[in-house]
Amino acid sequence: MRLKQTFTIILLLLAFVSAPGYALNLQEAKKAGSVGEKPNGYLGVVKGGGDVQSLVKSINDQRRKKYQQIATKNNTSVKNVEALAGKKAIDKTPKGYFVFRGGSWVKK
Repeated sequence: MRLKQTFTIILLLLAFVSAPGYALNLQEAKKAGSVGEKPNGYLGVVKGGGDVQSLVKSINDQRRKKYQQIATKNNTSVKNVEALAGKKAIDKTPKGYFVFRGGSWVKK
């Protein structure tokens, strides 16, 4: 039961950290191929400069805080939450967008 709750929380988390203030910019960055999802639950810079790096850092900082909260609430490790979030984010990434697999960025 806890695992199902954790998946639900992760889905809500991904919506939360991708939405306010950065939704349009994040979606534009993903669509442009500048940003992609990584299996560790965080965004990565595929290509781009300071603005892209700042966006990724800000969203990753928000994700890190939420992952810690989820881990504490569910009495599990942050690494477990990160792995679950990364799997869900990659699964939900639309075709044609970048994900990090096998040590490199690939289009899904």
